[in-house]
Amino acid sequence: MNLPNKLTMFRIGLIPVLVLLFYLPFRWTMFAAAAIFAIGAITDIVDGYVARSRNLTSELGAFLDPVADKLMVTVALALLIQSHASLWMTIPATVIICREILVSALREWMGTYGSTGNMSVAFVGKVKTTLQMLSIIGLLANPPGVYYWLPDPGNYDWLLLLAYALLYASFFLTLWSLVHYLKMAWPDLTSGR
Repeated sequence: MNLPNKLTMFRIGLIPVLVLLFYLPFRWTMFAAAAIFAIGAITDIVDGYVARSRNLTSELGAFLDPVADKLMVTVALALLIQSHASLWMTIPATVIICREILVSALREWMGTYGSTGNMSVAFVGKVKTTLQMLSIIGLLANPPGVYYWLPDPGNYDWLLLLAYALLYASFFLTLWSLVHYLKMAWPDLTSGR
């Protein structure tokens, strides 16, 4: 088990910590949950960089890294659906979760035919992931109407609005990338296999 894979396993291990912090009844826990998610997002960047720069890529890492990302994002979005409890959160979060499941299934299906090269990650996918991570951090740290972590809460609704704007930007990129993946896979999907 090399360093990038250890970082990926560490990221998976952060998920129960994120959930625990989310439900603890203390004023600081939502900010702490956001910090845990941010640490997970940073380890995602670091493990990919280390794997490529030190030539430590592996089949295990190629499998685990996207799984860790999807698990962390899906769990965080499910928690946010509960805490924000609105249609404005539920629609983009549900679409993002469904897209992750669909693209994973599509990659697996295409892998059975040796066509996974056509399903490589596009640049728009990296932008989408970055926007998702930033929006989730912002939404976890800023539950509706509660800004416990700020010394003088005042009127910080703009932080919540910014986090929602990032979520919706990632939502539209999610739809765009789904269409992109479906277009790439369409010849295989319609070939009658």
